[in-house]
Amino acid sequence: MVPAISKPLLAALSVFTVATLAAPSFVSSAHAADAYPSRPIRVIVAYPTGGISDAVARALGEKLSVQMGTSVVVENKAGAGGSIGIDAVAKAAPDGYTIGFASTSPLTLNPHVGRVNYDPEHDVAPVMSVMYSPVLVVATSGFAGKAFPDLLAQAKAKPGSVRWATSGLGTVGHVMLEQVKAKSKADITLIPYKGAGQQMNDALGAQFEVMSTNASPMLTQHMQAGRLRALAVGAPKRLESLPAVPTFAELGYPKANLTSTFGIFAPGKTPPAIINRLNAELNKALGEPEVRERLLKGGEVPTGGTAAQFATAIRAESEDNARIVKEAGIKAD
Repeated sequence: MVPAISKPLLAALSVFTVATLAAPSFVSSAHAADAYPSRPIRVIVAYPTGGISDAVARALGEKLSVQMGTSVVVENKAGAGGSIGIDAVAKAAPDGYTIGFASTSPLTLNPHVGRVNYDPEHDVAPVMSVMYSPVLVVATSGFAGKAFPDLLAQAKAKPGSVRWATSGLGTVGHVMLEQVKAKSKADITLIPYKGAGQQMNDALGAQFEVMSTNASPMLTQHMQAGRLRALAVGAPKRLESLPAVPTFAELGYPKANLTSTFGIFAPGKTPPAIINRLNAELNKALGEPEVRERLLKGGEVPTGGTAAQFATAIRAESEDNARIVKEAGIKAD
C-alpha cells in the first residue's frame, strides 16, 4: 500500500548484491536456474478461496505451468491479514518451488501494527508486483448523503453518527480512515470487522453508514444494483468503471489516497537467478490478454516490473506506514 498505487526490507535487495560478490555463489545460482524447474511449483495464496486474489493467482499459475513445463499447485493459507500465508513462504526452502501471492501489507503494514512470526527484512524476497487494488469508500442505504463531503458534514454536525466499517484493525481501510479523521477533524466512529465477508453482509443490511473495501466483482455487482454507492476511491486516478467517483487526492486527502498492492514473493534466500527467471515468466503471464481481462473485470489494475522495482516500492511503503501508524496510534487486534 502506497499513496497513489504501500527501513524494512533492505535485505530484499541485498539478496541480489550478496550473490554478485561471491563468484562460487553466483555460479551455483546460475546452475540452479538452468535446471529449474524440475518438479512442481507451489503457490501459497494468503487469502481464502473464491476471492479475486485466489482467481488471479490461479490464472497466473495456469500460464506458468504451460510456460515453464511443470505443474503449478495453488494452496490457500488465509488469516491474520495475509501474515499466515507470508509466514509459510518465509519458512519454505529457498529453491523457487514455493512462492506466495499476497498484498504488500504483511511486509509493510502488519509488522508495524502487531507482531508477525517472520522477519520482513530477511525472510521474504519480492519477485514481482502483479496488480494494485483500488480501495473504495462506499455508502450503504443507511447514509442519506450523496457525496463524500456530505459524510464529513454529518460527522461534524452530529459527532459519532457516521460509522465507518473496515475489514479489521490495522488494515489499509483503517489507515485510510485515520488519515481522513486527522485532516478533517471529523468525529467518525470506527467499526472494525474480522474480515470482509461479514462486513459486506452488514453493509447490505445498513448496519453502518459507510465502509472502506477493496475493489472486487462482488462489490461491483452490489453497486450496479444500487445497493451500495461509491463516494471516494484510493487510486492514482479515477477508475474507468467509476468515472464520476473522485480520488481522495482530488478531495484534498492525498495521505488517504491509498491502494492495496499485490504481488509474488519468495523465501528470502532464494537465488537471484531463480528470482529473475520467475520474474520474467510472471511478466509474460501477466501480459496474456485473458489474465489482464480477469484483473480488469474485477476492478484491479495490472502492474508488473522487475524484482528490484518491487523491492524499492515495498521499502518506501513500509517507511510511510511506519510513520502513519505511529502518528495515528493504530494497533491491531
